[in-house]
Amino acid sequence: MTASHRRPGRTLTAREAAATTWDLVVIGAGSAGLVAARSAAVLGARVLLIESGRFGGECLHTGCVPSKALIAAAHAAHTARTSGRVGVHVDDVTVDFSAVMAHVREAIRTIEPVDSPDALTRDGIHTLAGRARFDGERSLVVDGGRIRFRDAVLATGSSPVLPDVPGAGAVEILTNETFWELEDLPARFLVLGGGAIGCELAQAMARLGSAVTLVHRGPRLLPKEEPAASALVLTALRADGVDVRLNATADAFEPAASGGVARLSDGSEVGFDRMLAALGRRVASADLGLDSAGIRLDDGGSVAVDAALRTSNPHVRAAGDVTPLPRFTHTAGVFGSTAATNAVLGLSRKADLDVVPRVTFTSPEVGAVGVAPGDAHALGMRVLVQDHAHVDRAISESDTAGRTSIVVDRRGRVTGASIIGPRAGESLAEYTTAVRAGLDVRRLATTTHAYPTYSDAGWNAVVKEAQRGLRTGIVGAAIRLLAAVHRRWG
Repeated sequence: MTASHRRPGRTLTAREAAATTWDLVVIGAGSAGLVAARSAAVLGARVLLIESGRFGGECLHTGCVPSKALIAAAHAAHTARTSGRVGVHVDDVTVDFSAVMAHVREAIRTIEPVDSPDALTRDGIHTLAGRARFDGERSLVVDGGRIRFRDAVLATGSSPVLPDVPGAGAVEILTNETFWELEDLPARFLVLGGGAIGCELAQAMARLGSAVTLVHRGPRLLPKEEPAASALVLTALRADGVDVRLNATADAFEPAASGGVARLSDGSEVGFDRMLAALGRRVASADLGLDSAGIRLDDGGSVAVDAALRTSNPHVRAAGDVTPLPRFTHTAGVFGSTAATNAVLGLSRKADLDVVPRVTFTSPEVGAVGVAPGDAHALGMRVLVQDHAHVDRAISESDTAGRTSIVVDRRGRVTGASIIGPRAGESLAEYTTAVRAGLDVRRLATTTHAYPTYSDAGWNAVVKEAQRGLRTGIVGAAIRLLAAVHRRWG
Protein backbone atom coordinates (compact mmCIF):
# COMPACT_ATOMS: atom_id res chain seq x y z
CA MET A 1 0.00 0.00 0.00
CA THR A 2 1.68 3.24 -1.11
CA ALA A 3 1.70 6.38 0.96
CA SER A 4 -0.71 8.10 -1.42
CA HIS A 5 -3.26 5.26 -1.07
CA ARG A 6 -2.76 4.59 2.64
CA ARG A 7 -5.72 5.39 4.86
CA PRO A 8 -4.86 8.25 7.22
CA GLY A 9 -4.76 7.58 10.92
CA ARG A 10 -6.38 9.59 13.68
CA THR A 11 -5.55 10.95 17.10
CA LEU A 12 -7.71 8.88 19.42
CA THR A 13 -8.98 8.89 22.97
CA ALA A 14 -8.35 5.84 25.12
CA ARG A 15 -12.01 4.87 24.79
CA GLU A 16 -11.81 5.02 20.99
CA ALA A 17 -8.57 3.04 20.94
CA ALA A 18 -10.18 0.35 23.10
CA ALA A 19 -12.79 -0.33 20.42
CA THR A 20 -10.23 -1.99 18.09
CA THR A 21 -7.91 -4.97 18.27
CA TRP A 22 -4.72 -3.55 16.79
CA ASP A 23 -2.29 -5.38 14.53
CA LEU A 24 0.54 -3.56 16.30
CA VAL A 25 0.63 -1.30 19.33
CA VAL A 26 3.85 0.69 19.76
CA ILE A 27 4.55 2.13 23.20
CA GLY A 28 6.83 5.15 23.08
CA ALA A 29 7.24 7.76 20.33
CA GLY A 30 10.98 8.23 20.43
CA SER A 31 13.31 7.13 17.63
CA ALA A 32 12.61 3.40 18.03
CA GLY A 33 8.85 3.80 18.36
CA LEU A 34 8.47 6.27 15.51
CA VAL A 35 10.37 4.08 13.06
CA ALA A 36 8.58 0.95 14.28
CA ALA A 37 5.18 2.54 13.77
CA ARG A 38 6.02 3.87 10.32
CA SER A 39 7.55 0.57 9.23
CA ALA A 40 4.44 -1.34 10.28
CA ALA A 41 2.10 1.16 8.60
CA VAL A 42 4.00 0.82 5.32
CA LEU A 43 3.33 -2.92 5.51
CA GLY A 44 -0.42 -2.26 5.80
CA ALA A 45 -0.77 -2.95 9.52
CA ARG A 46 -3.33 -1.17 11.67
CA VAL A 47 -1.00 0.65 14.07
CA LEU A 48 -1.58 2.48 17.35
CA LEU A 49 1.32 4.57 18.71
CA ILE A 50 1.06 5.53 22.40
CA GLU A 51 3.18 8.27 23.96
CA SER A 52 3.02 9.58 27.53
CA GLY A 53 5.12 12.68 26.94
CA ARG A 54 6.41 14.51 23.88
CA PHE A 55 6.41 12.89 20.46
CA GLY A 56 9.98 12.75 19.16
CA GLY A 57 11.50 11.43 22.36
CA GLU A 58 14.92 12.10 23.82
CA CYS A 59 16.79 12.57 20.54
CA LEU A 60 14.63 15.46 19.40
CA HIS A 61 13.97 17.21 22.68
CA THR A 62 16.90 16.51 25.02
CA GLY A 63 19.56 14.58 23.10
CA CYS A 64 20.95 14.63 19.58
CA VAL A 65 19.24 17.72 18.19
CA PRO A 66 19.72 20.22 21.04
CA SER A 67 23.24 19.03 21.86
CA LYS A 68 24.44 19.40 18.27
CA ALA A 69 22.84 22.85 18.06
CA LEU A 70 24.69 23.87 21.24
CA ILE A 71 27.93 22.39 19.96
CA ALA A 72 27.53 24.38 16.72
CA ALA A 73 27.32 27.62 18.70
CA ALA A 74 30.32 26.64 20.82
CA HIS A 75 32.28 25.75 17.69
CA ALA A 76 31.50 29.17 16.18
CA ALA A 77 32.79 30.92 19.30
CA HIS A 78 35.93 28.78 19.38
CA THR A 79 36.60 29.34 15.67
CA ALA A 80 36.32 33.09 16.11
CA ARG A 81 38.69 33.11 19.07
CA THR A 82 41.30 30.88 17.41
CA SER A 83 41.12 32.16 13.84
CA GLY A 84 44.45 33.89 14.30
CA ARG A 85 46.10 30.57 13.49
CA VAL A 86 45.12 31.12 9.85
CA GLY A 87 45.81 34.86 9.84
CA VAL A 88 42.33 36.13 10.67
CA HIS A 89 42.04 38.17 13.86
CA VAL A 90 38.66 38.60 15.55
CA ASP A 91 38.40 40.94 18.50
CA ASP A 92 35.89 41.02 21.36
CA VAL A 93 34.16 37.68 20.82
CA THR A 94 31.05 37.66 22.99
CA VAL A 95 28.49 34.94 23.65
CA ASP A 96 24.82 35.72 24.17
CA PHE A 97 23.83 32.55 25.98
CA SER A 98 20.12 33.24 25.88
CA ALA A 99 20.40 33.65 22.10
CA VAL A 100 22.36 30.39 21.92
CA MET A 101 19.58 28.58 23.75
CA ALA A 102 17.02 30.24 21.47
CA HIS A 103 18.96 28.78 18.53
CA VAL A 104 18.82 25.38 20.21
CA ARG A 105 15.05 25.57 20.69
CA GLU A 106 14.53 26.78 17.14
CA ALA A 107 16.35 23.70 15.84
CA ILE A 108 13.96 21.53 17.87
CA ARG A 109 10.90 23.43 16.64
CA THR A 110 12.02 23.12 13.01
CA ILE A 111 12.39 19.33 13.19
CA GLU A 112 9.48 18.68 15.56
CA PRO A 113 6.67 18.63 12.95
CA VAL A 114 8.21 15.55 11.29
CA ASP A 115 7.52 13.55 14.47
CA SER A 116 4.20 15.15 15.38
CA PRO A 117 0.87 13.32 15.68
CA ASP A 118 -0.33 15.17 12.58
CA ALA A 119 2.55 13.82 10.50
CA LEU A 120 2.04 10.33 11.91
CA THR A 121 -1.65 10.27 11.13
CA ARG A 122 -0.85 11.25 7.54
CA ASP A 123 1.39 8.18 7.46
CA GLY A 124 -1.56 5.99 8.40
CA ILE A 125 -0.75 5.70 12.11
CA HIS A 126 -3.28 6.21 14.91
CA THR A 127 -1.90 8.03 17.95
CA LEU A 128 -2.89 8.13 21.58
CA ALA A 129 -1.52 10.37 24.34
CA GLY A 130 -1.31 8.63 27.70
CA ARG A 131 0.67 6.30 29.92
CA ALA A 132 0.37 2.63 28.98
CA ARG A 133 0.50 -0.27 31.42
CA PHE A 134 0.26 -3.93 30.45
CA ASP A 135 -2.51 -5.89 32.15
CA GLY A 136 -2.12 -9.11 30.16
CA GLU A 137 -0.04 -10.82 27.53
CA ARG A 138 -1.94 -9.12 24.69
CA SER A 139 -3.57 -6.13 26.34
CA LEU A 140 -2.75 -2.89 28.10
CA VAL A 141 -4.57 -0.07 29.84
CA VAL A 142 -4.41 3.66 29.08
CA ASP A 143 -6.55 6.11 31.07
CA GLY A 144 -8.97 3.35 32.02
CA GLY A 145 -9.37 2.06 28.46
CA ARG A 146 -8.34 -1.56 27.87
CA ILE A 147 -6.54 -1.87 24.54
CA ARG A 148 -6.04 -5.23 22.83
CA PHE A 149 -3.33 -6.08 20.32
CA ARG A 150 -2.01 -8.95 18.26
CA ASP A 151 1.59 -7.77 18.68
CA ALA A 152 3.34 -4.89 20.39
CA VAL A 153 6.69 -3.10 20.33
CA LEU A 154 7.94 -1.70 23.63
CA ALA A 155 10.07 1.42 23.04
CA THR A 156 9.84 3.44 26.24
CA GLY A 157 13.52 4.44 26.39
CA SER A 158 15.60 5.14 29.47
CA SER A 159 16.24 7.89 31.98
CA PRO A 160 19.42 9.52 33.36
CA VAL A 161 21.23 8.11 36.39
CA LEU A 162 21.58 10.55 39.29
CA PRO A 163 24.38 10.42 41.88
CA ASP A 164 23.39 8.64 45.08
CA VAL A 165 25.67 10.29 47.64
CA PRO A 166 25.14 12.36 50.78
CA GLY A 167 23.74 15.79 50.04
CA ALA A 168 22.53 14.96 46.54
CA GLY A 169 18.99 15.89 47.50
CA ALA A 170 20.07 19.30 48.79
CA VAL A 171 21.47 20.63 45.50
CA GLU A 172 19.96 20.91 42.04
CA ILE A 173 21.40 18.33 39.64
CA LEU A 174 20.83 18.84 35.94
CA THR A 175 20.70 15.96 33.48
CA ASN A 176 20.58 15.95 29.70
CA GLU A 177 16.79 16.17 30.13
CA THR A 178 16.79 19.37 32.24
CA PHE A 179 19.98 21.05 31.02
CA TRP A 180 18.06 22.69 28.16
CA GLU A 181 16.02 24.76 30.58
CA LEU A 182 19.08 26.92 31.33
CA GLU A 183 18.64 30.59 30.47
CA ASP A 184 21.86 32.03 31.90
CA LEU A 185 25.42 30.86 31.38
CA PRO A 186 26.69 29.49 34.71
CA ALA A 187 30.00 31.01 35.78
CA ARG A 188 31.09 27.67 37.29
CA PHE A 189 29.82 24.47 35.72
CA LEU A 190 30.50 21.00 37.14
CA VAL A 191 30.12 17.90 34.97
CA LEU A 192 30.06 14.41 36.48
CA GLY A 193 30.99 11.72 33.95
CA GLY A 194 33.53 11.52 31.15
CA GLY A 195 31.55 9.60 28.57
CA ALA A 196 30.24 11.04 25.33
CA ILE A 197 27.55 13.30 26.84
CA GLY A 198 29.82 14.59 29.60
CA CYS A 199 32.70 15.39 27.26
CA GLU A 200 30.49 17.01 24.61
CA LEU A 201 28.67 19.32 27.01
CA ALA A 202 31.74 20.10 29.12
CA GLN A 203 33.67 21.28 26.05
CA ALA A 204 30.72 23.20 24.64
CA MET A 205 30.09 25.06 27.89
CA ALA A 206 33.78 25.90 28.28
CA ARG A 207 33.85 27.32 24.76
CA LEU A 208 30.75 29.36 25.53
CA GLY A 209 32.43 30.89 28.57
CA SER A 210 31.81 28.78 31.68
CA ALA A 211 34.62 27.70 33.99
CA VAL A 212 34.09 23.95 33.66
CA THR A 213 35.28 21.13 35.89
CA LEU A 214 34.76 17.56 34.66
CA VAL A 215 35.03 14.72 37.18
CA HIS A 216 35.43 11.18 35.83
CA ARG A 217 35.82 8.02 37.88
CA GLY A 218 38.09 6.22 35.40
CA PRO A 219 41.70 6.70 34.31
CA ARG A 220 40.72 8.08 30.89
CA LEU A 221 37.86 9.85 29.16
CA LEU A 222 35.65 8.03 26.65
CA PRO A 223 36.58 4.61 28.05
CA LYS A 224 34.78 2.76 25.22
CA GLU A 225 37.08 4.33 22.62
CA GLU A 226 40.71 3.57 21.87
CA PRO A 227 43.33 5.17 24.16
CA ALA A 228 44.57 7.48 21.37
CA ALA A 229 41.09 8.99 21.13
CA SER A 230 40.88 9.45 24.89
CA ALA A 231 44.26 11.19 24.93
CA LEU A 232 43.44 13.58 22.09
CA VAL A 233 40.05 14.51 23.57
CA LEU A 234 41.64 15.06 26.99
CA THR A 235 44.23 17.37 25.43
CA ALA A 236 41.51 19.26 23.54
CA LEU A 237 39.29 19.71 26.60
CA ARG A 238 42.16 20.99 28.71
CA ALA A 239 43.19 23.35 25.90
CA ASP A 240 39.64 24.72 26.00
CA GLY A 241 40.03 25.38 29.72
CA VAL A 242 38.19 22.36 31.14
CA ASP A 243 39.61 21.27 34.50
CA VAL A 244 39.53 17.48 34.04
CA ARG A 245 39.79 15.37 37.20
CA LEU A 246 40.41 11.70 36.40
CA ASN A 247 40.20 8.78 38.83
CA ALA A 248 37.83 10.79 41.01
CA THR A 249 34.20 10.75 42.07
CA ALA A 250 31.90 13.18 43.82
CA ASP A 251 31.35 11.64 47.26
CA ALA A 252 29.17 14.34 48.83
CA PHE A 253 27.50 17.67 48.10
CA GLU A 254 26.81 20.71 50.22
CA PRO A 255 24.49 23.56 49.20
CA ALA A 256 25.94 27.04 48.97
CA ALA A 257 24.59 30.53 48.38
CA SER A 258 25.20 29.99 44.68
CA GLY A 259 24.95 26.35 43.64
CA GLY A 260 26.97 24.13 45.90
CA VAL A 261 30.23 22.39 46.72
CA ALA A 262 31.22 18.89 45.64
CA ARG A 263 33.58 16.93 47.86
CA LEU A 264 35.67 14.60 45.69
CA SER A 265 37.17 11.22 46.51
CA ASP A 266 40.69 12.67 46.22
CA GLY A 267 40.00 15.03 49.12
CA SER A 268 39.56 18.17 47.02
CA GLU A 269 36.48 20.38 46.74
CA VAL A 270 34.86 21.93 43.67
CA GLY A 271 32.45 24.84 43.88
CA PHE A 272 29.76 25.12 41.24
CA ASP A 273 26.86 27.29 40.22
CA ARG A 274 25.20 24.55 38.18
CA MET A 275 25.97 20.84 37.94
CA LEU A 276 25.29 18.24 35.25
CA ALA A 277 25.16 14.49 35.92
CA ALA A 278 26.21 12.49 32.84
CA LEU A 279 26.58 9.14 34.59
CA GLY A 280 24.74 6.87 32.20
CA ARG A 281 21.13 5.81 31.82
CA ARG A 282 18.82 3.16 33.22
CA VAL A 283 15.48 1.68 32.23
CA ALA A 284 12.50 2.82 34.30
CA SER A 285 10.16 -0.18 34.13
CA ALA A 286 8.27 -0.13 37.43
CA ASP A 287 5.10 1.41 35.98
CA LEU A 288 4.86 -0.64 32.79
CA GLY A 289 3.16 -3.72 34.24
CA LEU A 290 5.76 -6.01 32.69
CA ASP A 291 4.98 -8.86 35.10
CA SER A 292 1.37 -8.89 33.93
CA ALA A 293 2.57 -9.33 30.36
CA GLY A 294 5.19 -11.96 31.21
CA ILE A 295 8.04 -9.71 30.11
CA ARG A 296 11.35 -10.50 31.81
CA LEU A 297 14.15 -8.08 32.69
CA ASP A 298 17.83 -8.99 32.46
CA ASP A 299 20.27 -8.67 35.35
CA GLY A 300 20.97 -5.05 34.43
CA GLY A 301 17.32 -4.03 34.60
CA SER A 302 16.77 -3.76 30.84
CA VAL A 303 14.06 -5.63 28.95
CA ALA A 304 15.60 -8.92 27.83
CA VAL A 305 15.28 -9.66 24.11
CA ASP A 306 16.45 -12.43 21.82
CA ALA A 307 18.31 -11.94 18.55
CA ALA A 308 15.03 -11.12 16.78
CA LEU A 309 14.12 -8.54 19.46
CA ARG A 310 11.38 -10.73 20.93
CA THR A 311 10.84 -10.45 24.68
CA SER A 312 9.90 -13.38 26.92
CA ASN A 313 6.33 -12.63 25.80
CA PRO A 314 6.24 -13.89 22.17
CA HIS A 315 3.70 -11.19 21.25
CA VAL A 316 5.86 -8.29 22.47
CA ARG A 317 9.11 -7.10 20.96
CA ALA A 318 11.32 -4.28 22.23
CA ALA A 319 13.73 -1.79 20.70
CA GLY A 320 15.75 1.24 21.69
CA ASP A 321 17.11 2.20 25.09
CA VAL A 322 14.66 -0.05 26.94
CA THR A 323 16.79 -3.02 25.79
CA PRO A 324 20.44 -3.79 26.65
CA LEU A 325 21.49 -3.34 22.99
CA PRO A 326 23.71 -0.42 21.85
CA ARG A 327 21.98 2.82 22.82
CA PHE A 328 22.18 5.19 19.87
CA THR A 329 19.48 6.97 17.92
CA HIS A 330 20.47 5.18 14.73
CA THR A 331 20.35 1.74 16.33
CA ALA A 332 17.01 2.58 17.94
CA GLY A 333 15.57 3.37 14.52
CA VAL A 334 17.04 0.34 12.76
CA PHE A 335 16.06 -2.04 15.54
CA GLY A 336 12.61 -0.46 15.77
CA SER A 337 12.09 -1.24 12.09
CA THR A 338 13.35 -4.80 12.57
CA ALA A 339 11.06 -5.39 15.55
CA ALA A 340 7.99 -4.03 13.78
CA THR A 341 8.66 -5.93 10.55
CA ASN A 342 9.17 -9.16 12.46
CA ALA A 343 5.93 -8.59 14.37
CA VAL A 344 3.75 -7.72 11.38
CA LEU A 345 5.10 -10.36 9.02
CA GLY A 346 5.84 -13.09 11.55
CA LEU A 347 9.55 -13.09 10.75
CA SER A 348 12.61 -13.71 12.91
CA ARG A 349 15.13 -11.38 11.32
CA LYS A 350 18.05 -10.79 13.65
CA ALA A 351 19.17 -7.36 14.77
CA ASP A 352 22.55 -6.57 13.22
CA LEU A 353 24.91 -6.01 16.14
CA ASP A 354 28.12 -6.57 14.17
CA VAL A 355 28.25 -3.20 12.40
CA VAL A 356 27.20 -0.41 14.77
CA PRO A 357 28.90 2.96 14.16
CA ARG A 358 29.20 5.51 16.94
CA VAL A 359 30.34 9.12 17.04
CA THR A 360 31.24 11.43 19.92
CA PHE A 361 30.79 15.03 18.79
CA THR A 362 33.64 16.63 20.68
CA SER A 363 36.33 18.58 18.89
CA PRO A 364 38.06 16.52 17.63
CA GLU A 365 35.20 14.19 16.81
CA VAL A 366 35.64 10.50 17.55
CA GLY A 367 34.06 7.88 15.29
CA ALA A 368 34.39 4.12 15.47
CA VAL A 369 32.87 0.98 13.98
CA GLY A 370 33.60 -2.75 14.02
CA VAL A 371 36.77 -4.28 15.44
CA ALA A 372 38.69 -1.83 17.64
CA PRO A 373 42.36 -1.22 16.85
CA GLY A 374 43.27 -2.39 20.34
CA ASP A 375 41.65 -5.78 19.71
CA ALA A 376 43.17 -6.36 16.27
CA HIS A 377 46.40 -8.09 17.26
CA ALA A 378 44.67 -10.73 19.38
CA LEU A 379 42.41 -11.52 16.42
CA GLY A 380 45.29 -11.87 13.98
CA MET A 381 44.42 -8.61 12.22
CA ARG A 382 46.47 -5.60 11.20
CA VAL A 383 45.92 -1.89 11.87
CA LEU A 384 46.63 0.69 9.16
CA VAL A 385 47.33 4.08 10.74
CA GLN A 386 47.48 7.51 9.15
CA ASP A 387 48.16 10.53 11.34
CA HIS A 388 46.40 13.69 10.18
CA ALA A 389 49.68 15.59 10.38
CA HIS A 390 50.25 14.12 6.90
CA VAL A 391 46.77 14.90 5.52
CA ASP A 392 46.76 17.90 3.19
CA ARG A 393 43.28 19.11 4.20
CA ALA A 394 44.23 19.03 7.87
CA ILE A 395 47.45 20.91 7.17
CA SER A 396 45.56 23.50 5.11
CA GLU A 397 43.13 24.12 7.98
CA SER A 398 45.85 24.00 10.64
CA ASP A 399 43.98 21.22 12.43
CA THR A 400 46.28 18.22 12.38
CA ALA A 401 45.59 16.67 15.81
CA GLY A 402 43.89 13.55 14.52
CA ARG A 403 44.38 9.97 13.44
CA THR A 404 42.64 7.41 11.24
CA SER A 405 43.07 3.71 12.01
CA ILE A 406 41.69 0.99 9.72
CA VAL A 407 41.57 -2.65 10.87
CA VAL A 408 41.95 -5.34 8.20
CA ASP A 409 41.91 -9.13 8.43
CA ARG A 410 44.30 -11.61 6.84
CA ARG A 411 42.44 -11.40 3.54
CA GLY A 412 42.69 -7.62 3.46
CA ARG A 413 39.02 -7.05 4.28
CA VAL A 414 38.10 -4.02 6.36
CA THR A 415 36.76 -5.14 9.74
CA GLY A 416 36.82 -1.91 11.73
CA ALA A 417 37.87 1.71 11.89
CA SER A 418 38.58 4.45 14.40
CA ILE A 419 38.74 8.07 13.26
CA ILE A 420 39.71 11.03 15.41
CA GLY A 421 39.46 14.47 13.88
CA PRO A 422 37.17 16.95 12.15
CA ARG A 423 34.14 15.41 10.43
CA ALA A 424 35.02 11.96 11.75
CA GLY A 425 31.34 10.99 11.67
CA GLU A 426 31.13 11.70 7.95
CA SER A 427 34.40 9.94 7.16
CA LEU A 428 33.26 6.93 9.18
CA ALA A 429 30.35 6.21 6.83
CA GLU A 430 32.65 4.77 4.16
CA TYR A 431 34.19 2.29 6.56
CA THR A 432 30.84 1.34 8.06
CA THR A 433 29.77 0.35 4.55
CA ALA A 434 33.08 -1.41 3.94
CA VAL A 435 32.73 -3.51 7.09
CA ARG A 436 29.10 -4.34 6.30
CA ALA A 437 29.89 -5.32 2.70
CA GLY A 438 33.16 -7.13 3.46
CA LEU A 439 35.14 -4.85 1.13
CA ASP A 440 38.90 -5.29 0.91
CA VAL A 441 41.54 -2.61 0.81
CA ARG A 442 42.12 -3.02 -2.92
CA ARG A 443 38.50 -2.17 -3.68
CA LEU A 444 38.76 0.98 -1.57
CA ALA A 445 42.22 1.88 -2.87
CA THR A 446 41.12 1.67 -6.50
CA THR A 447 38.05 3.85 -5.90
CA THR A 448 38.77 7.48 -6.78
CA HIS A 449 38.31 9.77 -3.78
CA ALA A 450 37.83 13.53 -3.86
CA TYR A 451 40.84 15.63 -2.87
CA PRO A 452 41.58 17.31 -0.54
CA THR A 453 39.37 15.92 2.22
CA TYR A 454 39.83 14.53 5.70
CA SER A 455 38.84 11.19 4.17
CA ASP A 456 42.26 11.20 2.47
CA ALA A 457 43.65 9.82 5.73
CA GLY A 458 41.83 6.52 5.42
CA TRP A 459 42.32 6.36 1.66
CA ASN A 460 46.06 6.92 1.96
CA ALA A 461 46.23 4.17 4.56
CA VAL A 462 44.46 1.60 2.37
CA VAL A 463 46.45 2.65 -0.71
CA LYS A 464 49.68 1.95 1.16
CA GLU A 465 48.30 -1.43 2.24
CA ALA A 466 47.24 -2.29 -1.30
CA GLN A 467 50.69 -1.33 -2.57
CA ARG A 468 52.29 -3.52 0.09
CA GLY A 469 50.19 -6.42 -1.19
CA LEU A 470 51.47 -5.81 -4.69
CA ARG A 471 55.06 -6.14 -3.50
CA THR A 472 54.72 -9.35 -1.50
CA GLY A 473 53.58 -12.95 -1.86
CA ILE A 474 52.40 -14.63 -5.04
CA VAL A 475 50.93 -11.40 -6.38
CA GLY A 476 54.21 -9.57 -5.91
CA ALA A 477 56.18 -12.36 -7.58
CA ALA A 478 53.79 -12.42 -10.54
CA ILE A 479 54.04 -8.64 -10.96
CA ARG A 480 57.84 -8.76 -10.87
CA LEU A 481 57.86 -11.55 -13.45
CA LEU A 482 55.45 -9.67 -15.72
CA ALA A 483 57.53 -6.49 -15.45
CA ALA A 484 60.71 -8.43 -16.29
CA VAL A 485 59.13 -10.03 -19.31
CA HIS A 486 57.86 -6.65 -20.51
CA ARG A 487 61.28 -5.10 -20.11
CA ARG A 488 62.88 -7.99 -21.98
CA TRP A 489 60.41 -8.36 -24.81
CA GLY A 490 58.17 -5.30 -24.74
